[in-house]
Amino acid sequence: MSNRAPELSPLIAITVTDPAGSDDPALAARKNQLYAAGIARHGGNPALLHAGTPAPERDRLLGAMDGLLMAGGADIDPALYGETVRGAAELDRARDGLELSAWREAERRSLPVFGICRGLQAINAFSGGTLLQDVPGHAGTPYGSGPAHLHPLEIEPASRLGRAIAAAAPDGVAGGDDSDQTLDMEVNTYHHQAVTEATLAPGLRSSAWASSEVGRLVEGLESRDGRWIVAVQCHPERTESTPDEFEGVWADFIVAVTAARTKRAAPAG
Repeated sequence: MSNRAPELSPLIAITVTDPAGSDDPALAARKNQLYAAGIARHGGNPALLHAGTPAPERDRLLGAMDGLLMAGGADIDPALYGETVRGAAELDRARDGLELSAWREAERRSLPVFGICRGLQAINAFSGGTLLQDVPGHAGTPYGSGPAHLHPLEIEPASRLGRAIAAAAPDGVAGGDDSDQTLDMEVNTYHHQAVTEATLAPGLRSSAWASSEVGRLVEGLESRDGRWIVAVQCHPERTESTPDEFEGVWADFIVAVTAARTKRAAPAG
């Protein structure tokens, strides 16, 4: 946890599920706080934002944010990427609208964006990609109902994700076999929708992959233009089922947000 005063810390807007609209408001609120904790322990000032946030407060946060974290949650309406429902379930159209507004504001000001689970899918959809609407057997155990289901993840070492993870692993990260130069880790899985190379948006590149019964899935992505846009399909805020090295991704996000804020504040000329 940072000792810096909150007002000096970069403000991170975190788009989350509205607990009041959830079947289990207490569980939804607990999930939301895990994202805030991930930001706070690396020196950011987290601000939770959901569809129930009053419009004036929503507008204030979006206008003041230094970075955007799009968190996990319900499925995105396939209409946003030009498809009909073919496996998507429990849609949250109010959140879709909120996140699209947040994404556009972050894009307008070139702010760093971090996506987690639904956030990865939203980044891909908002960037012109589509989604595989259902991956049978991939969701694992619902959060709070038992130990997380884990699966292997292959990470591109030269990606932003790979470099951030390596920076947080002083003893090194295990690599693949002789024919595979990726970093190999085990991560949790709570999703039934996915991005593939075929559905990846043109302005994004894949940075991590996992196998599934329907083929190879993109479980990490980032921007191609140098802007700090990074997303993962796993849930690194759930530290009990996440490799410690993923703390490097939270740290790298806050570093990027702080650098971008400093650059914006610098006098022109």
